[in-house]
Amino acid sequence: MSETRRLAVVAGALFLVTEVAAIGGLALYRPVLEGPGYVVGSGADTRVLLGALCELVLALAVMGTGAALYPVLRRRGEAAAVGYVCGRLLEAAVIVVGIVSVLAVVTLRRSAGPSGAADAASLVTAGKTLVALHDWTFLLGPNFVLGANTLVLACLMYTSRLVPRAVAVLGLAGGALICASATAVLFGVYEQVSVAGSLAALPVFAWEVTLAVRLLFKGFDDAAGDGAGEGARARVHALTG
Repeated sequence: MSETRRLAVVAGALFLVTEVAAIGGLALYRPVLEGPGYVVGSGADTRVLLGALCELVLALAVMGTGAALYPVLRRRGEAAAVGYVCGRLLEAAVIVVGIVSVLAVVTLRRSAGPSGAADAASLVTAGKTLVALHDWTFLLGPNFVLGANTLVLACLMYTSRLVPRAVAVLGLAGGALICASATAVLFGVYEQVSVAGSLAALPVFAWEVTLAVRLLFKGFDDAAGDGAGEGARARVHALTG
């Protein structure tokens, strides 16, 4: 197996990990995200901690995709490849901030102990603030930054023909749509976790799954790789005479 093929397999596997981890984290976080009284209730800390673990795996996998794809992408456009890696790092960093905010809610609930009505109201307010912080990171990271990263990667894939252009077009459409949806959520047109928000996220989800399957089972387009190799050999020949 060639180095490029190995990188394709690693990247494809990591893309699938990001999808599973993202869905798992959101599902496990539900008690703390939807229960304003979580910090003064009995809690579901084990479930929330498992959600945090899923999100941590998500952040690592996000960074991993950038690292795995960089050696291949830089031969097709080094500036864009660096931008993609930096974008993935930013996306992972925003996700980690969201993890910290949720873990802070758990810590707040555990340290609360018996409290009066006034203290309980303050704790609920603090919990809501931390959940709001997570919600904003969820909008900025897995929506705005993800959309921008998707556009960069899909554009590189389209121009270099590393994958079939139909796959790249799906990424271009998905990236643009998720950015538009995030803007709508930002200005209060609809809630992020809603039917409209879920529908807007479907194309980028389909793009990542389709790209993952393509990389796992087919790798990068051989014609694109051959073309790059021929170009490199032609430049060497021109320099050596």
